[in-house]
Amino acid sequence: MIDQLKRACAIAKKDIRIYYKRGPVIIFGVLFPLFLFMAFMIGRDLPVDFLIAGLLGMTIFFTSTSITPVIAPTETQTRNLERLAACPISITTILLGDLLASVLFGIGISFVPILVGIAAGVTVTHPFILAVGIVLATFCFSAMGLIFSSTPTSMTSTVMMMSTMVKFPLVFISGIFIPVGELPQWGRMLASISPLTYITDLCRYSFQGTNYYPISIDIAALVIFMVVFMTTAVILHGKSLPERL
Repeated sequence: MIDQLKRACAIAKKDIRIYYKRGPVIIFGVLFPLFLFMAFMIGRDLPVDFLIAGLLGMTIFFTSTSITPVIAPTETQTRNLERLAACPISITTILLGDLLASVLFGIGISFVPILVGIAAGVTVTHPFILAVGIVLATFCFSAMGLIFSSTPTSMTSTVMMMSTMVKFPLVFISGIFIPVGELPQWGRMLASISPLTYITDLCRYSFQGTNYYPISIDIAALVIFMVVFMTTAVILHGKSLPERL
């Protein structure tokens, strides 16, 4: 177990060095949600803490899902996956390494909107809840990205197209632009199936002190989504690995 964990950390270090120092990460993980949110906030008289909470949720979501979908296709194309598969290492360990790299990056980037909010006068009234939410959300969304990368292809464009088709609808049904409590009944039902809804709710609670779901529900939902996503990713990658080699 310890040896596998060390190998997962080595894979995470490799991923950070190769994948997380490139321009697309900043564009799709930071600038894209920023510009999208600016388009929403311009001309609207909304509280700053409401805006920062939504921006933080979007940043965590897009950052944590920006690279994990393309690691497996890229390593299939460069034949690096063959070298990893030849090592005494399980597919779970490989995915855990990819997951850890994404989590560390997602947590690091999450400080950007938090610092922006503090500079704008926003107070983090529940820092512990916010920290727990960020950690769980980065694990959850990173595991979601691993599911996208399970398609047995070496074309990153194919994977990114699939992930975009899923991520964009989630943004608009997750209470980021309109609070869940103000959505119609069918909107609240859709919001409940999105993991982004629960981290947004935790961010709103941490900044504004208001939330739609109980905190225990938000945390439990993120944990459940994380376990389901990771389990699904391991199963799907186990089936697609022979087709990649």
